[in-house]
Amino acid sequence: MNENIEPKTSGNMNRVQRYLQRQPLLSLLPVVLLFLIMLSSLTLLSDATQNSERFERLYLQLLVINIIGMLIFILLISLRIARFIGDFRKNAIGSRLALRLVTMFLLVSIVPVSAVYYFSLQFLEKGIDSWFDVRIEQALQDALNLSRNSMDLRIKQLIKETSTVVNELRKSKKYHVTHLTSLHRKSDSTELTLMTANGRTIASSTLDGTDILPQKPNDAILMQVRQGYNYVGLEPNQDGQLIIRVVSLITADNTFNEPRILQALYTLPKRTSTLLDSVNDSFAYYNEMVYLRGPLKNSFTLTLSLVLLLTLLTAIWVALFSSQRLVEPIRVLALGTRAVAAGDYNQQLPLTSYDEFGTLVNSFNDMTRKIAQARDEVSNSQQQIEKERAYLRAVLGGLTSGVLTFDDRYRVRTVNTTARQILEVDFEPLMGKHIALLGKRNEHMHDFSHEMRQQFEQQTRNWQIQITIFTTRGRKVLMCHGTRLAERRRGGSGYVLVIDDITGLLQAQRDAAWSEVARRLAHEIKNPLTPIQLAAERMRHRYLDTLSSADGQLLDRSTHTIIQQVQAMEEMVKAFSDYAYTPKLQLAKLDLNQLIDDVLELYRGNTKVTFKQQLAPELGELQGDKGRLRQLLHNLIKNGVEAVATQADGQISITTVRHGEYPNGYIELTIDDNGPGIPETLLKQLFDPYVTNKPKGTGLGLAIVKKIIEEHGGIVTAHNRPQGGAHMALRLPLHYNAPLPEDPIRQQPPTQLESE
Repeated sequence: MNENIEPKTSGNMNRVQRYLQRQPLLSLLPVVLLFLIMLSSLTLLSDATQNSERFERLYLQLLVINIIGMLIFILLISLRIARFIGDFRKNAIGSRLALRLVTMFLLVSIVPVSAVYYFSLQFLEKGIDSWFDVRIEQALQDALNLSRNSMDLRIKQLIKETSTVVNELRKSKKYHVTHLTSLHRKSDSTELTLMTANGRTIASSTLDGTDILPQKPNDAILMQVRQGYNYVGLEPNQDGQLIIRVVSLITADNTFNEPRILQALYTLPKRTSTLLDSVNDSFAYYNEMVYLRGPLKNSFTLTLSLVLLLTLLTAIWVALFSSQRLVEPIRVLALGTRAVAAGDYNQQLPLTSYDEFGTLVNSFNDMTRKIAQARDEVSNSQQQIEKERAYLRAVLGGLTSGVLTFDDRYRVRTVNTTARQILEVDFEPLMGKHIALLGKRNEHMHDFSHEMRQQFEQQTRNWQIQITIFTTRGRKVLMCHGTRLAERRRGGSGYVLVIDDITGLLQAQRDAAWSEVARRLAHEIKNPLTPIQLAAERMRHRYLDTLSSADGQLLDRSTHTIIQQVQAMEEMVKAFSDYAYTPKLQLAKLDLNQLIDDVLELYRGNTKVTFKQQLAPELGELQGDKGRLRQLLHNLIKNGVEAVATQADGQISITTVRHGEYPNGYIELTIDDNGPGIPETLLKQLFDPYVTNKPKGTGLGLAIVKKIIEEHGGIVTAHNRPQGGAHMALRLPLHYNAPLPEDPIRQQPPTQLESE
């Protein structure tokens, strides 16, 4: 481990040392130069803002230069920020401290600069607004409105006067030049012109004799007048003096056979024209100044914002640069500490300064030298311990028993391979976990973990217990030996649990015992039964006809009773022989639901019992011996029918459920009835041979059921339902391996027993 870490750490130390040896001025020069250029450019930009001529000539160029400089500055800062973020994401040494330093520097610089910027903008806004007096603007607006109102009154008077001329023309029924001239002299107009609807001049009169041709209106005015709308407009004449042009339509009547157009021109006094021009020019100039107020504010605001941006960028760059320089000595020390933590006790840090950091580096180097000396001493002891641990693992791995160890808080410490195979549990996620978690994560280990915890809590020095579990490979009977370890010097103790799978051993012992019992019954009971039956039949046949009627009846009843009891004893011996006989299973895939239907078909003729089926349609196929399972179903259904025989509404419910997938899953078969239930005194020994509460029962039906279930690697349980009746639950694995090796005694057929 140390060999892999030392080159990496040494490489980091060399890189840091080379970095510290570089001159920081080399990295500062480009940034300082760029800062000075931008500062000069901003100064020129500020001067250009105050000079309109220079503003138009230099403002755009200086603005572009500043923007380019800002972009370059932002690029340089972005590179440093990207490097800074990269170090932070990699959790580089000193990156978090550098982040705090940068944050502190930025807060110290940004907050006051932002405050100055805000108040500067407010001062600039109010200062420029104070240049423009609102009262003057209102006075100019009022003067303009007054001049417009006066002009409107004058125009109305002129329109009225023109209308009077039109009426005079209608009354006199004359439209020659002489009459028009007389009307002209009576009015204030400088020119009267009578025209046709197309604009052709009929007569014209003017005060200025030099004007030979009248000032005719344009086509747009003529079109407006022809449509019935009079025209009034203020416009300059050829001399630049303002005139008012009034054009009216004279509709056709008795005087005029066709429409006529009368144009009257009125010249404004020079004083009035001068005043109007003065008011309009003053107002236009003031509006121009108001219009330029916004761009002026924007220019000053932009200049001030660029100064602020330059200040902020400089503060950010200085913060990044300064934090990196301040953190580097701490990073050197942290790299050295990490190297020591990784096992490189020969690490010596470079001495880069003679201040407090230098003193700390010298102390660190002294510490690593002393630790390196102690490491060699510990290494020898550790190697010896590792050899002993390897020897212990080899011993545990070679045992045929499962071995588990727990600490004083019932947490799993070690598990050998045999224990994993017996319990069929993946202990990798359970190492260091409480034993209760073993039952929570593995359903088949719930009872096991609960029982083991109870034994641990009793604090017994040595104990032994037999437990039955149902795994994916079937039923297993485990013999568990537990020992409480002595307390260690550091406090606390532990437990050792040794597990042996005795399923096969118990099965072989039981089969051998019952086979021996069956053989003895065949010799002791079966053989005398045949001579007894033959002797009774011979006596009946020989003496029945020779005796009197009363004696003959007595002999007939007696011999009939002897023969009947002999046959009953033969049936009992045959049933017991069937139980002791364990033939080789003929395993094949079968449909358990179909097998249940076939067996129930034999009982459907019983009208006193109602059968309810809840068979899972997705049950799938089961690997088992069809004949043995058929016998199992017959025994269970027959017991149920006999249990509900006394009930008026006898019911038997059969349910199948599949748990898991092939080949690791299992099928659960339950049979419920509403009979009187199982006597409490028989529950614990219900599946033992010769246990029954029936007057004529042999006590072997449920024993055979348990035997068949165990042959298929399953498990069977029974209890009484709360609402009354018995509940039988069977679990059969979907896939089961071949049974135990054949035994000559166990495989002896019943015919041989009977023949003996």
